[in-house]
Amino acid sequence: MMTDDMLRAQLPHTLEKIDLQGVGDLYRGKVRDNYSRGDRIVMITTDRISAFDHVLGTIPFKGEVLSRLTAFWFEKVKDLAPTHVLDLPDPSVMVVKRAKALPIEIVIRGYVTGSLWRDYQAGKAGAYGIQWPVGLRKDQKFDRPIITPSTKAEYGKHDEPISEAEILKQGLVSPELWKEATTVAHRLFQRGQEWALSRGLILVDTKYEMGVAEGKLVVIDEIHTPDSSRYWIADGYEERFAKGAEQEMLDKENIRQWLIKEHGFSGHGKPPPLTDDVRVMLARKYIEVFERLTGERFVSAVGSVEERIKRNLAAKGYLARG
Repeated sequence: MMTDDMLRAQLPHTLEKIDLQGVGDLYRGKVRDNYSRGDRIVMITTDRISAFDHVLGTIPFKGEVLSRLTAFWFEKVKDLAPTHVLDLPDPSVMVVKRAKALPIEIVIRGYVTGSLWRDYQAGKAGAYGIQWPVGLRKDQKFDRPIITPSTKAEYGKHDEPISEAEILKQGLVSPELWKEATTVAHRLFQRGQEWALSRGLILVDTKYEMGVAEGKLVVIDEIHTPDSSRYWIADGYEERFAKGAEQEMLDKENIRQWLIKEHGFSGHGKPPPLTDDVRVMLARKYIEVFERLTGERFVSAVGSVEERIKRNLAAKGYLARG
């Protein structure tokens, strides 16, 4: 079991970035360092944490949690949709086949909460082209899940809400491909919600990245992680909702709420530095959601993530031994 002392001991060893020679061309996203060569990408999930389009710092074991949880979910949904995974040479690394990513994030929501609730309250939720019911309450469950797409912005810029009609009008995705992608998203979300509930969790909302590889739609990036999804503790949801109390969260929303409530920060200006206490708190939440979903204890060694990755990539022939 990962104790708080172990999480604190890992703080100086987190992976902020990784520079590799001879693996391919580097593209550094908010969380991943991707090395591309030919039709293959070595995708390294770092320990970086981002919120409101700012990279804030690192969280102990975060990259490993996300990568291992994605591998777990990809296995669980492989009958619903193909994925881009080829190999798992390290707990924080996936080797994947290159896909032409759709320029749209498919966000699917089972409840009105988070940024959607903030937009709904402010009367700004119309950009999705959806007629929202009047009188919704925070954290209320929808009758059926709703897709609220967004554009994919470059790092440092905001993803923007977009409607299905606008996606098709602009020709961002063909009608046939969009129908297939949204159908797959609904199936994945249903599978995710059913499994989460069996583990005492509510999968509240999530986002899917999809692309086309070898002429087929594939699920790419990550799936059902606490970075890309919202998870609540199922026990007590109704009671908390009835009282208007905050739900118990096991995801990145903990950091967003800390930024908003403690520092009044929601994306404008310079974000505050993360305290070690907050970094450990979020690591604990991420590990808890991993353990609940997989039914496994999260076990990892305190020490340099970078050295471990280089060692494992070299052992599998992806990196020349230096």
